[in-house]
Amino acid sequence: MTTLWYTRCPVPTASGLAHRLGWLADELGEVGVLQDAPPEIARHHFDHDLPGLFREGGNVPALAARSEGARTRLIGLTWIEEAQSVLVRPDSGITGAAGLRGARFALPRWAATRAESFPRAMALHGAKGALGQGGLTLDAVEFVEVEQPPGEWSWPGLAELTAGAVDAVYVKGARAAEQAVAAGAVVAVDLDAHPDPATRVNNGTPRPITVHEDLLAERPDLVVRFLVQTLRAADWAAGDLAGVRRILAGETRSGAAGVRAAYRDGFHTRLRPDLSPERLDLLGLQKDFLLEHGFLAADVDVAAWAAHEPLERAREILAERAVA
Repeated sequence: MTTLWYTRCPVPTASGLAHRLGWLADELGEVGVLQDAPPEIARHHFDHDLPGLFREGGNVPALAARSEGARTRLIGLTWIEEAQSVLVRPDSGITGAAGLRGARFALPRWAATRAESFPRAMALHGAKGALGQGGLTLDAVEFVEVEQPPGEWSWPGLAELTAGAVDAVYVKGARAAEQAVAAGAVVAVDLDAHPDPATRVNNGTPRPITVHEDLLAERPDLVVRFLVQTLRAADWAAGDLAGVRRILAGETRSGAAGVRAAYRDGFHTRLRPDLSPERLDLLGLQKDFLLEHGFLAADVDVAAWAAHEPLERAREILAERAVA
């Protein structure tokens, strides 16, 4: 049988909880974690050229890989509100979206590949969402290219903001929230506060779960069993916020304060993946944005990418267990 691998980003996911709780191993046997693998294996987080890989992570690498011919299928989408905001210096005078007009906005440089350029895509789409709240478009700001700082946990642009080289930085998540406090930055635009989720479409919203199409074709039972444990973990999370927060502190490498700041408003009750028309449409918005700005090699048919049967079967199995 193909060696099974799992890869995820350091964010709240039901599959990540299932992994940390030991449920994936109980269900599937030994599952390698890509983040712990040698570089020649770990790189498949971005290209998905590994038949036994389950991936729940940012949609930029997933869509970029698909656009370049990766033989993957989309088996679930999650939507987790993740403290997206635009930060400024406290003395900037910028107190809202309209105040960003003319600002110097940090934009990470292109990486070696489209998939690895997700920080640039995130900043650009975050800027669009924030500017839109003030009736502005991307041409209302001056983008200043910044380097990815050493270490995967450092947020690009914060050092330049502190130094006065830029006026605004897009950030998201627990670790960035902690770093923002340390840098003395303040929130100019809270993207989470807007009622329209389309303003928050970005790399992690919605977040796809993908598998290699060979695994789905040859061992659909394994895909279903993975999703059963993912759904089970989502149900567990809904009833144990404290437990979820403890796991997230390790997943995000941030303290309790960072987790509380980044993930709020009942996020733990909404970890269940689905492939609803609404979420597929939101992913379509992200795909269109990425295609327009050069992050995809070709268009991606999101509807054709989705494989609905495994998630439907996983739901059936859990329903059957509940009445057994």
